[in-house]
Amino acid sequence: MPRRAAPARKSPSAPRRSPSRNGNARNAERSTGSAASKLLDGCLNVADLEVLAKRKLPRATYDYYAGGAEDERTLARNRAGFERYALLHRVLVNVERVDTSASVLGSAVTNPVLVAPTAYQRLADDRGEIATARAAGEAGSLMTVSTLATRSLEEVAAAATGPLWFQLYVYRDRAVTERLIARAEAAGYRALVVTVDTPLLGRRERDHRNGFALPRGMTIANFTEDADRAGFERYGSLAAYASAQLDPSLTWESIEWFRKRTRLPIVLKGIVRADDARRAVDCGADGVWVSNHGGRQLDGCEASVLALPAVAEAVGSAAEVYVDGGIRRGSEVVKALALGARAVFVGRPILWGLAVGGERGVRRVLDLLREEVALSLALAGCADLRSADRSLVVSCA
Repeated sequence: MPRRAAPARKSPSAPRRSPSRNGNARNAERSTGSAASKLLDGCLNVADLEVLAKRKLPRATYDYYAGGAEDERTLARNRAGFERYALLHRVLVNVERVDTSASVLGSAVTNPVLVAPTAYQRLADDRGEIATARAAGEAGSLMTVSTLATRSLEEVAAAATGPLWFQLYVYRDRAVTERLIARAEAAGYRALVVTVDTPLLGRRERDHRNGFALPRGMTIANFTEDADRAGFERYGSLAAYASAQLDPSLTWESIEWFRKRTRLPIVLKGIVRADDARRAVDCGADGVWVSNHGGRQLDGCEASVLALPAVAEAVGSAAEVYVDGGIRRGSEVVKALALGARAVFVGRPILWGLAVGGERGVRRVLDLLREEVALSLALAGCADLRSADRSLVVSCA
C-alpha cells in the first residue's frame, strides 16, 4: 500500500497576526479623517459648515456658541447690517493677480480674515485652541486666544504656526491679570486685546434654559495655578463666574495701568462709538476693535458694521481699526475693508469648522473666506486690499 504523503510543513516565517489595537486605531482615524474631508470638501460656504456643526454638537453646546443675549436682536442686526451697503464695482481693472495680504500691528498675514477669541473650544474638538492655532497659521491668518480658553496660552503658543494675540478679561484681583499679561509676553504673543464691553455678562437665555456648564474634567486652562482665586468649577455658570471674578470698575484710567505693565501693543475690543474710539487713541491704544461681542452682551445695540464708518473716521491713521460681527461672506469682508477696517475677525464660523473637521475644518473656513475675498475684490475691480476704499460702497438704506 503506498505511503501517504506527509502533510506539508508550514513555513518558519512569522505567524500571521491579527491587526493590533494601534493598527485598528490608526485605520479608524484614517477612516474618520477621510469622512471628515469629504464633508468639508462638500461645504461650499460657511453656512454649510454651520448646518453640519449643528447636527454634530449637543444642543447646549451649539446654543452656547450660536446664541446671543436676550431676544437676540443684536445678533440678527449684525447679519442684516451688511445689507445696508452695496458694492459699487469698478470695471476694466487688471485683476489677473489679486493680493489679499495685509499687516496688522506689524504682523504680516496673507488672509485679512482673522480669528476672533472664542471660549471653550474643546467643546467642539478635543484639541480645541491648539487645532485652531495651527490652522490659522497655515491659512496665513492670525489667532486671538481667549482668556477663557480650554488649552493654556502656553500650549497654544507652542503649537501655533502663525502670529497670536491674547484677549484679556480684567479680573478683580489685578495680580491674576498681571500674571496673564506676563505669561502672554513670555510665550511670544504679539498684542494684548483688552475686552472693554463686559463689565458684567449679558443675559444669554439659551444657556439658562439649557443649564449650560462645562463637562466634568474640562476647565479654563489658563487658571490651573490660580484655581482658588479664579477657578471655574465652584461657580454654577459662566454668568456667575463673570460676576464674581471680572472687574466691573474698569475705566479709561485703567488703560494707563496696562501701559505700565506691558510692552505689547494694546487693542481695545468692544468699541462702537466715535467718541470712545477717539478716547481710546488718546489713551494710547494701538488698535480699536469695533465689536458688540457677537450680540452676546447688550441686546438692541448697533450692528458692528454700521458702527464701523464713524469709528474709522474718528480714529483716522492714529490707530488700526478692526471689526467683527456677522461676517459670513467674502463680499462682506470687502465691505468692511471699504468702510475703514484694516482686517476683520470671525468667531462662530471658526467653531463650526472646528466641530466638523478639527484643524482641517478651521482651515477650510479660512480658505473659503479668503477665496471669496479674492473673488469679490476681482469682481469689484480691486487688485489688492488697499483698493477697497470708501468709494467702493454705497449706502442703500
